[in-house]
Amino acid sequence: MAAPLTRYAAPASARAAQAVRAARRRASRLPAAVRDALLPALLLLNVLTTHPPQDLPVNVALTAALTLPLLWRRRAPHAVFGVVAAAAFVQWLMDVQLPADIALLVALYTVAATSGRRGTLAAVAVVEAGALLACHRWAADGAFLTPFVAVSAMAVAAAVLGMNVRTTRAYLAAVEERAARLEQQQEQQARLAVAEERARITREMHDIVTHNLSVMVALTDAAVCAQHRSPDKATAAMLQISETGRQALTDMRRSLGVLRTDEPDAERHPLPGIAQLQDLAEQMGAAGLPTGIEVDGGDTGVPATAQLTVYRLVQEALTNALKHTPPGTRAQVRVRCSARAVTVDVTDSGPGSPLPGAGHGIPGMRERAAAYGGTLRAGPLPGGGWGVHARLNLGGSGVVSA
Repeated sequence: MAAPLTRYAAPASARAAQAVRAARRRASRLPAAVRDALLPALLLLNVLTTHPPQDLPVNVALTAALTLPLLWRRRAPHAVFGVVAAAAFVQWLMDVQLPADIALLVALYTVAATSGRRGTLAAVAVVEAGALLACHRWAADGAFLTPFVAVSAMAVAAAVLGMNVRTTRAYLAAVEERAARLEQQQEQQARLAVAEERARITREMHDIVTHNLSVMVALTDAAVCAQHRSPDKATAAMLQISETGRQALTDMRRSLGVLRTDEPDAERHPLPGIAQLQDLAEQMGAAGLPTGIEVDGGDTGVPATAQLTVYRLVQEALTNALKHTPPGTRAQVRVRCSARAVTVDVTDSGPGSPLPGAGHGIPGMRERAAAYGGTLRAGPLPGGGWGVHARLNLGGSGVVSA
């Protein structure tokens, strides 16, 4: 007989477990108010169906006093616990035993799930005192210890379960807060990156457009003046204008290539650097500003982005000299390279000078130098003319953007 019973018991227990899990899932979908009302309704129904009619008024009143406050246990856990404990004490005074005493454990669980350690310990002490009184009155002779230990174990289990729920909620709240904070930081970093990229593109466009337009205007003026006296020079100036325009378009495609994934021109044309300063000097000379270039130390150890910064600094300084100085002015560029820093000096001999802070040229130059932890000075020279001095530090790792 044992084998058949075992064969049938296993599927039965499995079905029972599945039924319990299904009931839990369905109960979790119910509103909290409905779930809180289930226990009082079941306990009141138990009293109405199992107790004799003459005991119903007292038993129903005590059951209602013990269970109905549970409807408000989520909003006022301490007050509900106090009311339930008082009703349990009245029940003890009236010497009435009811299954509704389980409401005291539910109220204890709620206090432990919503209060700190002190509140939980105080509630446990109240329940233990009630268990001591109940076991002293209703336990069978000589069987005090067993029911007291059982009731105490249930009280401790309810308190521990409530504290675990509180700890889990606090942990989940901390995780959610941390995730929200990280998301906010990521959004801020993304906004800063976008602002930095916009500033970089703005500086690039300013340098490219200002320089090339200034050169083209100067070459156009020279071509107009020479078109009758020296047509060959006028033709050469016009050809230089077209070459300058094509170079400007190439620089703009290269600088904006990061915004278009289908733009191959940026890959075909490398970034300008120190090696291209001589071509820049020849372009400025054709535009009417004879420029000398002097490079010390070589550029092999200078990163490409730092070389681009040097090129843009020199380009902007020479463009300012071309715009703000009279014909006959000469410019000199000196670049000194080392493993730790690059220094740039651009001077001109013109009596005029750009106004510090006028436009975006000099502030943009300062931003480029600051990106490498360097400095930039621009102002009139003691012996006349205008000078720009910049230093880029290459030893630090905190390069922001070229």
